[in-house]
Amino acid sequence: MGQIFMFSLGAVMPILLLMLLGFFLRRGGFFNDSFLKTANRLVFRVALPVLLFYNVYCLESLTDVNWRLVIYALLVVLLLFLIGGVCARLFVHDKRKCGVLWQCTFRSNLAVIGVPLAQALGGVAGVASVSLLNAFTIPLFNVLAVLALSAYAPDAAAADAKGRLRGIGKRVITNPLIIGVALGMVCVGVRSILPAGADGQICFSLSRDLPFVFTAVKYLSQLATPLALLVLGGQFRFDALGSMKKEIVLGTLLRVIAAPVLGVGIAALLAQLGVLTLASGDYAALVALFGSPVAVSSAIMAGEMGGDDQLASQYVVWTSLCSMATIFLTVALLRGLALL
Repeated sequence: MGQIFMFSLGAVMPILLLMLLGFFLRRGGFFNDSFLKTANRLVFRVALPVLLFYNVYCLESLTDVNWRLVIYALLVVLLLFLIGGVCARLFVHDKRKCGVLWQCTFRSNLAVIGVPLAQALGGVAGVASVSLLNAFTIPLFNVLAVLALSAYAPDAAAADAKGRLRGIGKRVITNPLIIGVALGMVCVGVRSILPAGADGQICFSLSRDLPFVFTAVKYLSQLATPLALLVLGGQFRFDALGSMKKEIVLGTLLRVIAAPVLGVGIAALLAQLGVLTLASGDYAALVALFGSPVAVSSAIMAGEMGGDDQLASQYVVWTSLCSMATIFLTVALLRGLALL
């Protein structure tokens, strides 16, 4: 049990420490509002799209896909999307907060801590499963996030229904994160159909034929997470806790309790019924998908799309803290049932 707790702590504490550093850098005068706004745009429009492209591009292929696992994961994300939308509509009255709460419910931090979490829990098999889920859930996360935030965008009320749909469609198509994943998927798809050479290697690869481009992409992808966390820490305000207490509690409960209970619990039940065939690596990937805190990029996107970025930043902090306990309990339960 102690090892499980230390692992959960190790997975989440780097996120909190970098945000804390950003907070104190802002307090010390190293960051100002102008820098944070510019850095926020850099992360959202350049660094995070490159990170998502790199993660997808590094997949070997889309063959031998466990389609039942993929379809199950996507259906649960859609279920959480519906639950979050209902809760936002019923319990939140500030429109700028509605979309942020909605996003927090279904969008996990799979792109940032999913792979190391799944690797620690399931080894190589866990990495393989979580990389597969990454390729399919991250595009869905970003499409649904655009829908959720656009539905409560400041200009949404003034637009007619047709104009709102057109605006949402435009935001989906032009979203930098979606473009990054789409380009990665295109590269993987093209790579899988290209003829192989006499040595069995594909005829073109960025890492082999254009290593300087591949290295530059890798460097940019490594910039995304630490810069995003420093920016979020710089934007964090403790004085906002009082006015957002209800939204913070509700969103955190939905993210760290409802999501893993539904995502992992239903999977275990379906596996017992023979509907799903899941190995330990698959369970590790599901814990990473549904048990991890809300995505770091959710706060960046909320600020860019007119949502309440203060509430979004609070969600990153509090779901990260509380997820340590829920990941510990989820892993302990799965190990007790000999599923992990």
